Amino acid sequence: MEPPFRPIDLDLDLDRGTGPPTRPGHAVLVGVAGRPRPVGEAFDVLLTAEPDPPRPWVGCADPDAVVRLLRERVTRQPAAAVTLVQVLRTGAALPAPDRLVLESLAYSALQGGAGFRDWLAAAPARSPRPAAEPVRLHRDGGCLTVTLARPRVRNAFDAATRDALCEALEVAVADPTVTRVDLRGEGPVFSSGGDLAEFGTSRDPAAAHLVRVGRSPAALLQRCAAKVTAHLHGACVGAGIELAAFAGRVLAAPDTTVRLPELGMGLIPGAGGTASLPPRIGRRRTAYLALAGTALGATEAFTWGLVDEIGEEPAVHP
Repeated sequence: MEPPFRPIDLDLDLDRGTGPPTRPGHAVLVGVAGRPRPVGEAFDVLLTAEPDPPRPWVGCADPDAVVRLLRERVTRQPAAAVTLVQVLRTGAALPAPDRLVLESLAYSALQGGAGFRDWLAAAPARSPRPAAEPVRLHRDGGCLTVTLARPRVRNAFDAATRDALCEALEVAVADPTVTRVDLRGEGPVFSSGGDLAEFGTSRDPAAAHLVRVGRSPAALLQRCAAKVTAHLHGACVGAGIELAAFAGRVLAAPDTTVRLPELGMGLIPGAGGTASLPPRIGRRRTAYLALAGTALGATEAFTWGLVDEIGEEPAVHP
């Protein structure tokens, strides 16, 4: 069986006169070069020591150290890592709505896998902390403000938040008099992502897939994206950046950080990230964020195109 991680020194290949692979195979394929150069479509991540390289390359001071990090994380969760890059490769050729279906199918498959079961068994027990009003709405003429309102749990997404957000976005999709939607988060962070208290509570991954595609904030955001401005601040983790990236315009406070943590749980992004991030930053930089699990600050997120503007965002209080 092919090893799940395959790094290739592109400079060495150039010296030898051999070309890069033309087919990715069934592994995470990482190319490393001192300077960016054309390499074709086979690679899932491209690393270079050159600072501020053009897309799709990722600049890093020590590419060898990043290769070691990626190798360790892929080796620890090989099924999730390889599934991630396969979803990103395949999704590049699909219409936007179909990418969400593909992502959900893969996510549900991994929910039944050993990687997620092992993570779940080792995770500390968490008690649900439901909110009476997880999403708050305010209408002012043609502007609809949608605020994630669970600051006690850093605006984590639970099922109730998902359903309330769907109800709000259904208004934005159906009502032509809503010309602007502002998506905000109450408290010190925009959103910490999926509510870990609910992870593993569904015992039927197939049924979970049907719920995920049937009650999908991501699908609704796709439909009304041109109206939506996402206002980010603080941590934007998992669903917190995956959903925001669908917005037609993304504004970020200077303290904004984004991160995709799902690989460490034996999963892939499941709130639409494999559909929302690639149009903004490309599939290879999306793969890098998900595989490395490292945080991206506001400045780099702006440089990459994940956010459209950096500016002071006023805190949202109850």
